[in-house]
Amino acid sequence: MVVLLFLYNAMPASFPQYVNKAINGPLHDSPGEKLRKEALQARHPVVFVPGIVTGGLELWEGQHCAEGLFRKRLWGGTFGEVYKRPLCWIEHMSLDNETGLDPCGIRVRPVTGLVAADYFAPGYFVWAVLIANLARIGYEEKTMYMAAYDWRLSFQNTEVRDQTLSQIKSNIELMVATNGGKKAVVIPHSMGVLYFLHFIKWVEAPAPMGGGGGPDWCARHIKAVMNIGGPFLGVPKAIAALFSAEAKDVAVARAIAPGFLDNDIFHIQTLQHVMKMTRTWDSTMSMIPRGGNTIWGGLNWSPEDGHVCRRKREKSNDTHIVSGTGPGSAVSQTKSANYGRIISFGKEVAEAPSSEIERIDFRGAVKGHSVANSTCRDLWTEYHDMGPGGIKAVAEYKIYTAESVLDLLHFVAPKMMARGTSHFSYGIADNLDDPKYQHYKYWSNPLETKLPNAPEMEIFSLYGVGKPTERAYIYKLSPAAECYIPFQIDTSADDEDSCLRDGVYSVDGDETVPVLSSGFMCAKGWRGKTRFNPSGIQTYIREYNHSPPANLLEGRGSQSGAHVDIMGNFALIEDVIRVAAGASGEDLGGDQVYSDIFKWSEKIDLQL
Repeated sequence: MVVLLFLYNAMPASFPQYVNKAINGPLHDSPGEKLRKEALQARHPVVFVPGIVTGGLELWEGQHCAEGLFRKRLWGGTFGEVYKRPLCWIEHMSLDNETGLDPCGIRVRPVTGLVAADYFAPGYFVWAVLIANLARIGYEEKTMYMAAYDWRLSFQNTEVRDQTLSQIKSNIELMVATNGGKKAVVIPHSMGVLYFLHFIKWVEAPAPMGGGGGPDWCARHIKAVMNIGGPFLGVPKAIAALFSAEAKDVAVARAIAPGFLDNDIFHIQTLQHVMKMTRTWDSTMSMIPRGGNTIWGGLNWSPEDGHVCRRKREKSNDTHIVSGTGPGSAVSQTKSANYGRIISFGKEVAEAPSSEIERIDFRGAVKGHSVANSTCRDLWTEYHDMGPGGIKAVAEYKIYTAESVLDLLHFVAPKMMARGTSHFSYGIADNLDDPKYQHYKYWSNPLETKLPNAPEMEIFSLYGVGKPTERAYIYKLSPAAECYIPFQIDTSADDEDSCLRDGVYSVDGDETVPVLSSGFMCAKGWRGKTRFNPSGIQTYIREYNHSPPANLLEGRGSQSGAHVDIMGNFALIEDVIRVAAGASGEDLGGDQVYSDIFKWSEKIDLQL
């Protein structure tokens, strides 16, 4: 493997393209080259809003162990410092557990400019392919802006500490003013979608809480918001990450190599340190599922009931309920998963009728220190304070839906959730005119805010489909040990008939965000004039059916629907460039749908 990597890095940059051309014939034009031949030119300024983890972070002040790292990347780039001094790196990447801001004596700040998120690591593109294709029709740095921010912070704290929201506002205003008044096209990705939702409420809200731009700021400055892989309603994967510092990939790795992640080559109990670090990042709590059981389902139902794994997709632009005989609704002999049960302790519990499950409420359980051994204290996180009684109570409740998951997280991590829920909210508004919704904690929740009064603005939801995506989990208690995280995904749980693999139930999505989260708001919540979209902003869904690369020489592929790899999807890039060059959603052909998003959305009983 080492020899192959050496040879790959030593070969001329053009060699893979040469071999690919020899095998598959002439290469197709890139989207930028294709549209340049159609005489498209740069028109609207473009703003990129990166998501969680994809933006670089650099050190401006540190402890003695970080000597020599001034303005060196601690996140993104080569990650060389992780291997040289892992505990020092964890210390500097963590935030203060009480304030969610800088620890004493440490300042880590976002890298600025297009280089902040063009590549996550050498050779691993994020925005680079899109930037290069926009350049083909005349874009350059003065007409492209990377809205880099410290993705660890809560959204409002990026303004409190770094004035990032003010910088985004000023840069958009400058770009519009210097481009003849042409409004900006904003392209957020992943958590950046939620961050920009927060921004469009902040920019119109009066100071000091908001940016003071007034109620028509978005109407005057934004042509379109093209959300890529947006977790509008959160992701179940965030629950697994906060609850046990794992998701499917980590759980499988742990099953393959037992003990490695708990005592790895650094001998630092990796998962415990990862949990301690990531639980200081308030941004992770922005992606806890929103809308409760109304959106995600309960003990006995979910919008995705009847989902069949591995079916062949055909394009459908039908924006109504798909009939039971349609290609997306095929009735099969397989049993349906109970997706509303986001966490189940045991496969038999996940499948049993709710009337047969005896549950003991965990909320009143008595906690207590699990061990007196102080060697665990520095890495134990809040689980140390639960004690055997608290841990047992969590398991005996057996099933957690989207609503009870919030209570679960408050129980197992009260400090984290007290901090997080002061910045984020997860409900559905009864009355959006209630003055309480003017507070910033609601601004990134599309179910508790109104879109701006900007009827000419367009909102797109662009996302991949055709990738199994985490939706619900089978858990078990960890083997008894003083310093272990007490819960873990049960990777022995499998069921071919109900989309259960390695302890994880999957649905359709982009491997990270389920279709329900990416598509619901544009399919139903915002479609037409609703209480969430009072000015009737036009919304469009553009789905991209995942097709893996034909061979290794294609790299990550030009037809990928995966959460990050979709940034290199030629069809998506072409859609983005056309809108930046002046096209509307109707010019693109309106909705492009392969999934059951409209059928699933109709099952959700939400007052509109």
